[in-house]
Amino acid sequence: MPASATPNRLRFTPDLNRSHLVNYGRFLWRAVLAATDGSGWFYAWMTLLTAVGLVGLHAWGTQIHNGMVVTAMNDHVSWGLYIANFTFLVGLAAGGVMMVIPAYLYHDEEMHDVTLVGELLAIAAIFMCIGFVVVDLGRPDRVWHMLPLIGRFNWPISMLTWDVIVLNGYLAINLHICGYLLYMRFLGRKPNPRWYVPFVFLSIVWAISIHTVTAFLYCGLGGRPFWNTALLAPRFLASAFVAGPAFIVVTLLLLRRLAGVRLSDRPIEILTNIMRVTVLINLLMLASEVFTEFYSGTSHTAAARYLYFGLHGAHALVPWIWTSVGCGVLGAILLLRPGVVGHKRQLVLSCALVFTAVWIEKGMGLIVPGFIPSTLHELVEYQPSLVEWQIMAGVWAGGLLVYTVALKIALPALTTPHAGKH
Repeated sequence: MPASATPNRLRFTPDLNRSHLVNYGRFLWRAVLAATDGSGWFYAWMTLLTAVGLVGLHAWGTQIHNGMVVTAMNDHVSWGLYIANFTFLVGLAAGGVMMVIPAYLYHDEEMHDVTLVGELLAIAAIFMCIGFVVVDLGRPDRVWHMLPLIGRFNWPISMLTWDVIVLNGYLAINLHICGYLLYMRFLGRKPNPRWYVPFVFLSIVWAISIHTVTAFLYCGLGGRPFWNTALLAPRFLASAFVAGPAFIVVTLLLLRRLAGVRLSDRPIEILTNIMRVTVLINLLMLASEVFTEFYSGTSHTAAARYLYFGLHGAHALVPWIWTSVGCGVLGAILLLRPGVVGHKRQLVLSCALVFTAVWIEKGMGLIVPGFIPSTLHELVEYQPSLVEWQIMAGVWAGGLLVYTVALKIALPALTTPHAGKH
């Protein structure tokens, strides 16, 4: 149902004589009402996500009760599906900045209207990152050890400490930007640039830092030669600027089709052009890594040989990586076709292909082979258990719930023509 056919619960001007605290309380209440008001498709989608989330919550309860033995992780492969998704989602959060750069650095007015979509995606992705870190803990009651000013942080030596700081900082920055812009929209006032523009430019730098620090967390581990490459951080950034725009393009098409958002093809065309460049850079870096690993022929290439062709009869990850390569190449070919923006189904297919390729490449194709062979040169393979798949689906469902509700609250700023001009 088009948004114009439903009552807009955020479209009214409050009493400006009231205190900011009262107005802010009314704003939060109206946001709750807006988030729960929708069409039949909206309720069906939310019901589905809730059901999947409950399945994941039950599986996590089973994991807490029985211990990590219900997962397929072991002493040799201690990071699995959870950390794989965490790594990918850090990049997805960083990819949201692709909406901000053309809007604020290059003053593209049409991109201003949809910057909230990318910023809200960053918020939802960081929430999912935190979720995957929590479920990966064998003792979630000890999460307080990672909290600033409470736990022992070992800062600034520990790279994990830096990762926690930059992720939470990025979440706070995007919450401030989105919250301030929506609150000013609620008050019917023009946002004051000094209260959000500096944070916008800070978010651009911070988005790059969150994925760079994550890459340093891996490539700084000397005992894992598969990760010891100076290209890891650039590869992380290139793949992030593929997956992020791909997800946002599909979101914009759905908002235009299902929510009645008046949106031109220009933002979609800009993001598609970004993907055309970054997907080729990502494939080039992947090819460079493969050449270096196999042409040198040293003993440190065992993990790469296991990943791409199998090793001594162990080949569990071979279908994963070749699926990623196939999806990446096919998605790049479709994106490079002239007029792909005008063919929406082809565009959605290409976005889905490159998104899947990056998800596998930065997950099962990166995290798991870093542990195989082990430091003792043993081949212990890893395939996620059913409990892990259920928990993964639950965390993703929770993140998509956050993203859907946030978009629903922000819908007035998207449905009003040029409402996003700040």
